[in-house]
Amino acid sequence: MPVDEPHRVTCHLDRLLEERGMTLAALAEAVGVTVVNLSVLKNDRAKAIRFSTLTAVCDVLGCQPGDVLSVEPA
Repeated sequence: MPVDEPHRVTCHLDRLLEERGMTLAALAEAVGVTVVNLSVLKNDRAKAIRFSTLTAVCDVLGCQPGDVLSVEPA
């Protein structure tokens, strides 16, 4: 897939945060990244995510990577 093509990965942070009664700002502080970086991820505009960030998000939210991200069918 060329870099300029849109990806099919969908982020589910909105749902996970709502289920836990947590704000994006609180998650960003707990994970140690900026709200802007998490917002890019949450709004499906990210082109990549570091494993360390994904691990920290999963640790804070008590979930697995597959709860945070999914791939839409082609």
